[in-house]
Amino acid sequence: MHSTPTKAPFSHPGWQLIPGQLIGLALLILVALGLGSMVLTAGGLDLSTVLNSRYLRGVVWFTVWQATLSVLLSLALALPIARALARYRRFPGRSALLRVMELSLVLPTIVAVSGIIGVYGRQGWATGLLNEWLPGNNWNLYGLNGILLAHVFFNAPLAARVMLQSLEAISPARLRIASQLGLRGWWLWRSVEWPALRSVLPGLSALVFTLCFTSFAIIMTLGGGPSATTLEVAIYQALRFEFDFPQAAVLAVIQLLICGSLWWLVFRQRVESALLPNRQVSHAVPLRAGRAQPLLAAALLALFGLFLLLPLLAISIRGLPALLALDAGVPIYKQLLPATGRSLLIALPAGLASVAVALMILASANRAKNPLLKAIPTTTGYLPLLVPPIVLGTGLFLLLRPGLGNQAQGWLLVALINSLMALPFVIQVLRGPLSSFDRHSLRVADQLGILGWYRWRRMYWPLLRRPMALGLAYGIALSMGDFGVIALFGSPGQPTLPVLLYQQLGSYQVAAAAGTGLWLLMLLVFIFGLLSAIGRPPAHQSKSRLPETTLEPEHA
Repeated sequence: MHSTPTKAPFSHPGWQLIPGQLIGLALLILVALGLGSMVLTAGGLDLSTVLNSRYLRGVVWFTVWQATLSVLLSLALALPIARALARYRRFPGRSALLRVMELSLVLPTIVAVSGIIGVYGRQGWATGLLNEWLPGNNWNLYGLNGILLAHVFFNAPLAARVMLQSLEAISPARLRIASQLGLRGWWLWRSVEWPALRSVLPGLSALVFTLCFTSFAIIMTLGGGPSATTLEVAIYQALRFEFDFPQAAVLAVIQLLICGSLWWLVFRQRVESALLPNRQVSHAVPLRAGRAQPLLAAALLALFGLFLLLPLLAISIRGLPALLALDAGVPIYKQLLPATGRSLLIALPAGLASVAVALMILASANRAKNPLLKAIPTTTGYLPLLVPPIVLGTGLFLLLRPGLGNQAQGWLLVALINSLMALPFVIQVLRGPLSSFDRHSLRVADQLGILGWYRWRRMYWPLLRRPMALGLAYGIALSMGDFGVIALFGSPGQPTLPVLLYQQLGSYQVAAAAGTGLWLLMLLVFIFGLLSAIGRPPAHQSKSRLPETTLEPEHA
């Protein structure tokens, strides 16, 4: 006689709603307390200060303008890249290109900027070639040109990954019909590809706009002056140098209103997207293509790969001699190793916390039946995109100021803010796989009482192993590359790796800065490689593959 498994206390599926709802409410309270303490310290909000200041009006306008241009350029480049990657899936180097695209998503901004300067700066490789081909050109990296270039470098791979996921999710039956009808060009785009991309473009545009709108390190290093100042930099200057809490609070509220309004419009459309596609087994579906199309796609992907690799190559070439030099004034290792320890001490807890919170938020949203209970956790998970981390950190610092007595408590606050900043990206990574479970299997598991640890071990872990490892890598990498929050709360005498790199660039230690940038890049590659190996399923488990779609040249 078989006995039904005994249900452990609080193992009923309904209890899975409670942690996510509590975390959602905690995030709301945390953001409210941070902003509230800022407003109370400022003595209230006076929006007329922005309306009456020509400089602040210019800051708001430039922030919106550069973010809009960055979105248009990033999406314009990402769309043909995603289409080429979706159609050609077996060319040499495809996997390496996807890995480089993943790395660019979490590459520390200050490191990438140093590489971009090495390629496109006054003494850069590309600038030298441009001066030979077009003498007397007025190219200048600093200002709007550099800001847009850096934003495209970071956000075009992100947009291409999201679009690629949508294109790869097109059903093989639909592709088979398109192949039988001989659709190509405009008709293939209109009938097959555009319907797959239409639902993700609003959310993707809002995400890229928000990332560019809240950009900090790029503007600090490539802005070039007061005429290229954004709200995030103006808030930092008001807090760090002017101690003007009223102005910082007003600018933070304006940023929250602009980004919040945009995301409110997106969430009204119930946009769903994820960075990691749900891979399924399928066979190849040949589609018609012109003779020149494979060559154009190859040239486009090669140029895009070169665009991503050149700054990384510049970092490597300049940084390797500095890492190999054992004695150059102050040995670089005496600075690197302590800074590495401090960065890992902050990044590891932040990454683990972001994955744990994301899992509970998504589990609660998937289990909820009520639309309000379903929306609370996922919506609050995106709050860190709307609230400036500098403002949130300053507000929490003011709130906890009597109790913050040592450096370790300050680092704990930085780790908390960094985990919140990584939360939206980790949610994006885990959302697709977690929502792809077969509903019938879940109902059968509920009826059989397979809950708690057994449910997690047998059902969730095999599918979430790789996405969780990728989400943890994102959380750790984003925290290790943080410059804004740690620059505000960190100690100059005890810098993390990004702060150390910024100090070296500011004191014109070019060789040491290149070595620090290369060290941080190598550390991130090692973390991604280690977590990728941990997240790889065992060899005896079958590996799923993406639906294959190939293009066959049309013969005359």
